[in-house]
Amino acid sequence: MYVKLTKKFITHNLMPYLSTTNLGRKPKVKLWKMVKAIIYRLKTGTQWRELPLRQFFGFAIKSYKTVFYHYNKWAKDGSWHRLWTALLKANKAALDMSTVALDGSQTRVRMGGEAVGYQSRKSAKTTNMLFLTDSNGIPLAMSKPVSGNHHDLYEINKAFKNICEILEQADIDPRGLVMNADAGFDSRSFREYCDGLEILANIDINKRNAKNTDYEYLVDPELYKERFAVERTNAWIDGFKSLLVRYETSARNWMSAHFLAFSIILLRKTKLHTNHF
Repeated sequence: MYVKLTKKFITHNLMPYLSTTNLGRKPKVKLWKMVKAIIYRLKTGTQWRELPLRQFFGFAIKSYKTVFYHYNKWAKDGSWHRLWTALLKANKAALDMSTVALDGSQTRVRMGGEAVGYQSRKSAKTTNMLFLTDSNGIPLAMSKPVSGNHHDLYEINKAFKNICEILEQADIDPRGLVMNADAGFDSRSFREYCDGLEILANIDINKRNAKNTDYEYLVDPELYKERFAVERTNAWIDGFKSLLVRYETSARNWMSAHFLAFSIILLRKTKLHTNHF
């Protein structure tokens, strides 16, 4: 179901972080209406060309390309990324950071593009990202997309560095975090990388590693139960139909769609701004 966001919600919570300069000619409609149409597309999964323009703009906008132009422009100049880190910083007191969870996300791809590869298990082209969430499942950060023919440990230190950089942009210090992750992330190299960041990695033991008698790592089973908050995250993200199948050919635009979805999830689930819906 499409989430109807009011003018007050969009102008108060989202517009302050989106650039309003260098947009070319003066917009024919208010920019908050552009954002509302973009969110409609994100939530419903409607293709850009099928946007109900008259519903949002009357007869002022005649082509979906005008809406896509603004979405793409805000992706290029980093506005969607800036929106996310600013909201995360402003609302970090509402997060439950007693534990965090790391998980991988494989998404089918229809149009090809950047960071796309054939995934034999799904018999389809996919793209992969890593998500970090708080203990309630509220998303915190993500890695840059990689092609789906890679497993979760592919360039894991680099991917996790991306995640930590987003946290730091929101003034969230990753040092001291207790992080749960499934056995797909069980490697000595990644554990040592987390140790170097002063992050306690509670990672389930991969059966192959368990056979090594010198493998000294353990998992706290009670703490590990909190990892399943990430399933809640996945359900919330699945509510944004445009994120179920990737049609964006640009990796940057694919990340931007997630930044916007994360922003809406954060504002709704923390219940700090419900009066603006």
